[in-house]
Amino acid sequence: MDGSRTGCRAGMITLRQEETALSLQTGILPSFEPVMSWMFLRDLLSGVNKYSTGIGRIWLAVVFIFRLLVYMVAAEHVWKDEQKEFECNIRQPGCENVCFDYYFPVSQVRLWALQLIMVSTPSLLVVLHVAYCEGREKRHRKKLYVSPGTMDGGLWYTYLISLIVKTGFEIGFLVLFYKLYDGFSVPYLVKCDLKPCPNTVDCFISKPTEKTIFILFLVSTSCLCVILNFMELSFLVLKCLIKCCLQKYPKSLKVLSV
Repeated sequence: MDGSRTGCRAGMITLRQEETALSLQTGILPSFEPVMSWMFLRDLLSGVNKYSTGIGRIWLAVVFIFRLLVYMVAAEHVWKDEQKEFECNIRQPGCENVCFDYYFPVSQVRLWALQLIMVSTPSLLVVLHVAYCEGREKRHRKKLYVSPGTMDGGLWYTYLISLIVKTGFEIGFLVLFYKLYDGFSVPYLVKCDLKPCPNTVDCFISKPTEKTIFILFLVSTSCLCVILNFMELSFLVLKCLIKCCLQKYPKSLKVLSV
């Protein structure tokens, strides 16, 4: 009985090895790579959370819940097969492809994905800064910093730079989206007269209302993130100014407080 079980297990292992080898040869690999990419982004944002201010934690919650999860769960499915569902009232070969490329030079959902990645990447600067400080302490085997994760000194500047870069990416992508698609709404009908279309044809976009709702939601959350970034920038600068004043004029401030 034990021998037969061992033989079955060995057969299953051999079968799995053959399937893996076949996948590598044919190039057909499991479709978990996009999920793993988003999981990396989630882990990155979670790692930055412990070095963030209160406003920064709210920003992380908005990005993770209202942007990343909404994109993964719903938005990708709404824009699925968007080119196949783009139809024109003519069957001229190449006409639909040319018109689709003209009105959607970059897929809307892929542009949002790129924005999410670019907005979240500057947070990596904070993690790298803390890791660098901790690595230096390990190499020198002594305490070089008061605390590598304290929002002071070099980490304050790194965090401030990451905020400015994130805000720039947010505003830049909003402007780019508005310019590329002539607004934040998706029309149900567009007219196209590009070659090889023989004349002006009507082309219909699938799910225009649903796409418009998602776009407006994503634009709203992006604007909210911009506001939160400005609030956090103001908070950090104001806190630094107050700290500098307390260090420079301690006696004067004590007299005023009395």
